Amino acid sequence: MKFCNFYTPEGRVATGLVRDGLVYDLGDRVSLRQIVRGNNPAIKGERVAAEADTPSYPADSVKYANLTSPSKIACVGLNYKRHAQETGGKAPEHPVIFSKFNDSLCPHETEVPLPRWQRCFDYEAELVIVMGKEAWNVSEEEADKHIFGYTVGNDLSARDCQFLSNQWLIGKTFPCFAPVGPWVVTKDEFNPDDHHRIVCRRNGEIVQDDYTDGMIFSCRQIVSFVSRYCRLQPGDLIFTGTPSGVILGKAKGTRDWLVPGETLEVEVEGICTLKNKLI
Repeated sequence: MKFCNFYTPEGRVATGLVRDGLVYDLGDRVSLRQIVRGNNPAIKGERVAAEADTPSYPADSVKYANLTSPSKIACVGLNYKRHAQETGGKAPEHPVIFSKFNDSLCPHETEVPLPRWQRCFDYEAELVIVMGKEAWNVSEEEADKHIFGYTVGNDLSARDCQFLSNQWLIGKTFPCFAPVGPWVVTKDEFNPDDHHRIVCRRNGEIVQDDYTDGMIFSCRQIVSFVSRYCRLQPGDLIFTGTPSGVILGKAKGTRDWLVPGETLEVEVEGICTLKNKLI
């Protein structure tokens, strides 16, 4: 099943069930926070959609809100071999972990402001894990039980400050530099180990194109590894790494950094397409 948070015509944030191109307003019956935490009453998509008093809206017409209010946003670097190579590195022996602050989170179709005092802006298409249960030092075999589902993210980066030190944080966590959404698909309907295409389009042109089964570290491995050092909570997000094709991977002198006015789309087959404009 696919769920989202969205703004109703009256301006309230509601939880929606996404099905057949429509968003069904679940009203006061359940929130996405409850659903993610597993505290929801049994919801059958067919039953909800069939209820005559359930308002529905075209999925491409609603204004989306953030999916979760995470306690933390963890990110994995260099998780596709060709991306590690294009940026001058090599495939790591362990997941490379960094983070973004929570105010970098923003939803689908948010306009992303580029700080005027930086200039080397880059895109990173990513599959994002949505945690459903607390995870603290869990094994790889148990990790999947703690995942609620998956969504789509763009790990926007300012390369000119990312490498001022060997810690990447300051180049990753500007406001709205973690677009996510527009909806989350439950793990029973999406297996990241399958051959799902992941694509980034820059102004409609494909600039990244790979498959989720090309990740060096699987989602189960990532959750297990991160949970050894961070107590993951329901609603927490983990960006799982980006494929090759980023601007940083181009030869010096040919890097056409992102500028205001451009539009980025990130699509993961089987989930959704995330779109944001840079301003």
